[in-house]
Amino acid sequence: MRWTRGEADVMRLLAEGKLQKVTGSAADGTGWLERSGRTLQTAQAIVDDPDSAFILAYDAARHACTAVLAHQGLRPTTIGGHYVVEEALRAQFGDVFRGFGALRRRRNEIEYPMRPGDDVASDEAAMAIKTSGLLLEAATKLMGSLSIF
Repeated sequence: MRWTRGEADVMRLLAEGKLQKVTGSAADGTGWLERSGRTLQTAQAIVDDPDSAFILAYDAARHACTAVLAHQGLRPTTIGGHYVVEEALRAQFGDVFRGFGALRRRRNEIEYPMRPGDDVASDEAAMAIKTSGLLLEAATKLMGSLSIF
């Protein structure tokens, strides 16, 4: 099965070198999902350190999203970076993965601050953990119906 929604975008990202095709064990997203779950648990365990918890929640979300691509036989390249993960998933699945984009943008603000004191509040970290959990759940549900491009 090939995805009709977003296929042109995925093919463009492949042609631009932002995504690449993978096969064999690299095309099994299961390991990424497991890593996402472990990372999410760690984020939950350190919620009293909001900055670190947010970054880990973002990483958990990124791993879950990367799992979906891997299961399709795709992976982001250094040219595409984290943004191409969002771009490819939103092209194919719409707003299901919208939360990842918000986490990605905020993570960039945290990692590359423009203003001193732009720290993460505890409730923001908790929301990031919740969003990451929802993304992990969505990715897990999708995995059963995906096929390689």
